Amino acid sequence: MAAAGASRADDLTGEAGVSESWVNEAGAGEATGFDWDDRYLLGHPAIDDTHREFVECVDALLTVPDAGLAGALDAFAAHAEAHFAQEDGWMRSTGFPAADCHIDEHAKVLASVREVQQALAEGDVDIVRALAVALQDWFPGHADYMDSALAQWMVKRSHGGAPLVFRRERARNLQGD
Repeated sequence: MAAAGASRADDLTGEAGVSESWVNEAGAGEATGFDWDDRYLLGHPAIDDTHREFVECVDALLTVPDAGLAGALDAFAAHAEAHFAQEDGWMRSTGFPAADCHIDEHAKVLASVREVQQALAEGDVDIVRALAVALQDWFPGHADYMDSALAQWMVKRSHGGAPLVFRRERARNLQGD
């Protein structure tokens, strides 16, 4: 876990690169998949659409057979680069106050992805699954804190108010749990 005051992306990378803690904590086959949940909605359609794609890409990393891992990892890397570049551009163009911290977190995730691509090229399949588990754990907090602040900032600047988000009730709530 990241130390107090450290970026959540520090859970993905360490001083020497890819964090051994998440590699050791998350082995291949431990995750069953990563499904979209409306709790990830932030009320900014472009961000919400990109986040759905992020979840789909991480799900592929968790569930694709080993023979498809290289393609799934390359697809995730391309998605993450475009996703983070889009958000980074919005932050810079709108003068978002927390831009530096947010952009740094994106850069750390991309650095981890590049290191994992190299490790996979050297035959380490398990590290890809470990990265996927780490991303699955990292994403909800990143979206809740960093991306929700960006979404609110952008909606306030464009519409003068906060985003309005409608979430479907979860099945367990509908069953009376």
